[in-house]
Amino acid sequence: MACFVSHGLYHMAQSQPFHDPAAVSHPTPTPWALDPLTGSLAGSEGEDDGRRAFLRMVSHELRTPLNSIIGFAELMRSEPYGPLGAPAYLEYAGIIRDSGTKLLTLFNSFIEIIRLEDGSHGYEPALEPVLSALEESVARHRAMARAHGVTLDIRALDERMCALYDPKALATSLDHLLRNALDFTAPGETIEIDARANGMSIDISVFNRGDAPDPADIERLMRPFEQGGQTLTRAREGLGLGWAIVRLNAMAMGGAFRVTARKGESLCATVSLRRM
Repeated sequence: MACFVSHGLYHMAQSQPFHDPAAVSHPTPTPWALDPLTGSLAGSEGEDDGRRAFLRMVSHELRTPLNSIIGFAELMRSEPYGPLGAPAYLEYAGIIRDSGTKLLTLFNSFIEIIRLEDGSHGYEPALEPVLSALEESVARHRAMARAHGVTLDIRALDERMCALYDPKALATSLDHLLRNALDFTAPGETIEIDARANGMSIDISVFNRGDAPDPADIERLMRPFEQGGQTLTRAREGLGLGWAIVRLNAMAMGGAFRVTARKGESLCATVSLRRM
């Protein structure tokens, strides 16, 4: 977070005393500090207006130039006004686009965590069919799955199965779960997406075989900014916000999120939604 220069985000970075062991043991609360136990953003109710103003400011000041960078880089790659010259220029434009897209994705995830924490998400759960939501999510990830050599298999068949959910919240949650499963599934394997009635709930699950965390680490990995592996040796990038976003989305819809795993073998992530 220290790479951002604006005053608000700089103050946020300063509230994370990574370098001082004494400060880590005795953190000083700030409006933007993370609770050391829950991983949630701390702050009193009186700070809500300031937080929303902060969100509006950074959304405009960071998203607008990032979208411009991504758009112009893509335009350069398509060469609509003639060749750029040396082939390396196309490669450079691709690097700029991919780097901008990655930064925008990370930033959007961070902003989403803040909105979910303070309840300003605006979700309106309603009784909706489940199978169509699964099919749309899988369709968005077919190309990525093919590139990984992985099959996406929807096991749910009941078109009449319905649950209470917000379409945007469920779509975001499924996107995070499928991307995570694709990252940790070996070529040739199958990711299974299912939905089953479980009492008064509908359990939507994403199951994959492959590298999975120790079950003892799952509770920690549910918190924002937590990742498996050592910080300096992990092979996959990201802020460690996926499961935290899914958990908060599920809670915002009146449901729950849980993960079961067999270390190094398989993982099943389940979003439970109310049936009524």
